[in-house]
Amino acid sequence: MNSNFDIIIVGGGAAGFFTAINIVEKNPKLKVAILERGKTVLEKVRISGGGRCNVTHACFVPNDLVKFYPRGEKELRGPFHQFCSGDTIEWFEKHGVELKIEEDGRMFPTSDSSQTIIDCFLLATQKLGIQILTGQSVQSIFKATDYWKVETNHETFACQKLIMTTGSNPKIWDMLTELGHTIVAPVPSLFTFNIKDNRIKDLMGLSAFAKVKVKNSKLEASGPLLITHWGMSGPGILRLSAWGARELFDKNYQFTLQVNWLNEVAFEEAIDTLKELKQEHAKKAVSKKSPFEFPNRLWESLVLASGIESETKWADLSKKQLTDLTNQLTNGEFQVNGKSTFKEEFVTAGGIDLKEINFKTMESKLHENLFFAGEIVNIDAITGGFNFQNAWTSGYILAETIT
Repeated sequence: MNSNFDIIIVGGGAAGFFTAINIVEKNPKLKVAILERGKTVLEKVRISGGGRCNVTHACFVPNDLVKFYPRGEKELRGPFHQFCSGDTIEWFEKHGVELKIEEDGRMFPTSDSSQTIIDCFLLATQKLGIQILTGQSVQSIFKATDYWKVETNHETFACQKLIMTTGSNPKIWDMLTELGHTIVAPVPSLFTFNIKDNRIKDLMGLSAFAKVKVKNSKLEASGPLLITHWGMSGPGILRLSAWGARELFDKNYQFTLQVNWLNEVAFEEAIDTLKELKQEHAKKAVSKKSPFEFPNRLWESLVLASGIESETKWADLSKKQLTDLTNQLTNGEFQVNGKSTFKEEFVTAGGIDLKEINFKTMESKLHENLFFAGEIVNIDAITGGFNFQNAWTSGYILAETIT
């Protein structure tokens, strides 16, 4: 054996660094190394949030925060009571990084640069004497009687405690399967819907607050919906994709999406409103101006889709046209045919089965001295800083446990 450490962390990303720093700050005598297969570390941090790094979210109540995790809601409740978004802000402030809150609750470094977070982590590891070994691709992990052996493409390491923070790395998942762990197969989580439909064909860039639902399913979500040149995106759609990650994968991303452009307004209420408008605006053209809080061009498109000519006056609307228009507004059906990745968010649902992890310690229930943090486990969140918060929380708990 030529490389002995107290602790080896496999994976040089957000969770790996945060865990390492917290461990050595609490116990400076420990000899800790981070093994990273790439040439550089913290690559996902670099590109996250459009290069600004969405560190966390301004949701400070653990029981509210867990609701942003389609997988992991129940398991994270305890951990978030130990280390939540407020603790994250405090931690970074102590390490010289100030965070700011944006209107939508997302939090970024005030510098607006992910490099600030990277520099913070690199400086801390340097100060604490944590070794960062790049170009180390793990080939096998082996449990000896009282230590772990880690073989890479370059050398063999030994350690007392082994921490896996490799995110969605299938090769590592395979190694853990050999150790008896169950891996929930990964499927994409945050994605947008591909829809070709005349009603939205020339409306790219338009946005409306809508309720979206997968037909013949319990899946539904509300939020801003953005029309794009390939279909639909925006927070409402992304939320639906996260909660429906498995179900939509099983449908091969072919399904009917029901859109209520009026969000919570039901059919009956909407048709009553249209009947009132028919009385009030009798002489005006129906398509001219949207009576609801969404763009005129969208209104015009839905009016045409209801078989109403562009010059038709309110007074001349037939009962059928009124019904058709109300249906278009409150229950428009769109065929989804495939998905697209949202920006650079390659978030997957999947990973180590949550039943096999002790969430008080982040230790494997199957093997002593084997720990996990971050996205390697079957936890994922919607976009907005929540996936990073899971990395910080799990890393912090792990550090508390180990020392």
